Amino acid sequence: MHPDRIRLPRLRDKVMSAEEAATLIHDGMTVGMSGFTRAGDCKAVPFALAERAKTHPLQITLMTGASLGHDADKVLSDAGVTARRMPFQVDASLRKRINAGEVMFMDQHLSETVEMLRNRQLKPVDVAVIEATCITADGGIVPTTSVGNSASFAILAQKVIVEINLSMPLELEGLHDIYIPTYRPTRQPIPLVSVDQRIGTPAIPIDPEKIAAIVFTNRPDSPSTVLPPDLETAAIADHLNDFLMREVKANRLSPSLQPLQAGIGTIANAVLHGLLDSPFQDLRMYSEVLQDSSIDLLDSGRMTFASASSMTLSAGCYDRVMANLARYKSRLVLRPQEISNHPEVVRRLGLITINTALECDLYGNVNSTHVNGTHMMNGIGGSGDFARNAHMSIFVTKSLAKGGDISSIVPMVTHVDHTEHDVDVLVTEHGLADLRGLAPRERARVVIDQCVSPLYRDALKDYFKEACRRGGHTPHVLEEAFAWHTRFRETGSMLSRDMMLAD
Repeated sequence: MHPDRIRLPRLRDKVMSAEEAATLIHDGMTVGMSGFTRAGDCKAVPFALAERAKTHPLQITLMTGASLGHDADKVLSDAGVTARRMPFQVDASLRKRINAGEVMFMDQHLSETVEMLRNRQLKPVDVAVIEATCITADGGIVPTTSVGNSASFAILAQKVIVEINLSMPLELEGLHDIYIPTYRPTRQPIPLVSVDQRIGTPAIPIDPEKIAAIVFTNRPDSPSTVLPPDLETAAIADHLNDFLMREVKANRLSPSLQPLQAGIGTIANAVLHGLLDSPFQDLRMYSEVLQDSSIDLLDSGRMTFASASSMTLSAGCYDRVMANLARYKSRLVLRPQEISNHPEVVRRLGLITINTALECDLYGNVNSTHVNGTHMMNGIGGSGDFARNAHMSIFVTKSLAKGGDISSIVPMVTHVDHTEHDVDVLVTEHGLADLRGLAPRERARVVIDQCVSPLYRDALKDYFKEACRRGGHTPHVLEEAFAWHTRFRETGSMLSRDMMLAD
C-alpha cells in the first residue's frame, strides 16, 4: 500500500483503479487537471475517462496549467470528452477541433485562470485530478515535476483525485514552494523579493476529506520535443549576447544581468543555451518553465538559481536531474504559475524576458497565437504576463518559415497579442532591433534594416515608403497591409513575382 507515499493512514482506503476514479467525473463538470508543458500531468485518469466515454458519452470543461503530455489532449478530444478547454494547449488534434469550432478554447494569460476561479468569474472546479509524489501525514499533496495550477485546483475543487506516480522519486519533496494569494480586497503584497526565496509550504494544503480517490501510476513525463540549436537559432543567440554585453558596458546591466525568463520551445531554449558561451556569471532565472538549457546553465556554474512552475526536459536531461535531485534541490524551486507569472513579482524582480513570436510587424507588434489571424496555434501562454511587466521585453523569431514562403516580419500582424508598447527588442538570425525610446517611424526603419530577410526587405521598404507618403503617426497602406497574407493563402507563398525576380 506504499505507506511512504500515503502517510495519512485513513486515506489508504481511498486507493482504487483509474477506471473507478473516472466514474467520479460526470457530464457537464468542470475538471482541473495538473500538468504544465508536458510535466506533472496525470497519466491514468484522463485515459480511463476517454475509454469510459465510449460507452457513457460525456463532455467536460477541462482546465490545466498549460499543455499535457502523453497525447492526453488528443485522446480526450478524439473521444469527444473535451467540450471547453483553457488556458493553453499544443496538441495538433485538439487544435484542429478548436479551429473547426468543435471545442471552445479560452486563450488566457497563464497567471489569470485561477485568479478568475478564486473570484468566481469562472464556473467552479467540480473535480481536481492531481499528480503527486506522495501525500503527507496531514493530507498535504506533494506535486511532482510541475505545480502549475494544481494547488488552486485542489484547494478550490469539491473533490480531489490524486494520482501518485511511483516513478517520481520521493526526493522531489521539498522542491516546491506553494504560496496562494489571499482574497481581494484584503490581499497583502506577495512577499517575494528574490528569486531564491521560499514563502510558502512544500505541499499543497487541503482538507484531506476532499480526497475522493487515490490512483497509483508508474510512468515518467513525456520528454521535451525541442530541437537542438541550429545555425539560425545560434545566430539569434549571438546577436542577443552581443546586445547584452553592450548593455553591461553601458552600465545599464551588471555582469550577472537581471533574472531571466524564457518561453517554451526550440528557439527560446537555443537562445538560453547560447549563454553557455557568454561572459555572464551568477545568472538567475525566474520563469514558468525550466528546459534543458536551464539545467545546462546550472551544471556549468553560470547560473546559480532557477525558479519556475515546471521542468520540461529531454529524456536524457530528465534522467540526469531525477538521479541527482539532492544536488539540484538547493538551486531549484517550483511554484504555482500564478506566482511564477505574477505581474507584481515580475515587475519587482526586474526580469529580462525572452519569448517567441509567430510574426511581428514593422512597428514591433507581435502575434504569438494565430496563423493568418484566424487559426489558433497554441495560445498566448505566459508571454503576456512577462512582456508587459518586464525590465526588458525581448521577442525572438526566425525571419522565415515554410522554406521562405512566409516572412515572419510583415507590414501588419494579423492578430495582436503584444502591442508595440510591450516590445523592447526584436531579434532574428539577421540582427537585433533595439526599439526602446523610438517613435513608430524610427522603429520601422530599424526593424526593416536589422531583422527582415533579404527576400522580403526591399518589398517592406517599398511598403513603408508608400505608407509614409500617405502620412500618419503609425503609417500604413490599409488596402495593402495584409497583401502578403492574402498572397500566401491564394498561392502558398508570400513572395510576389517581383520579389522573386529581384532575388
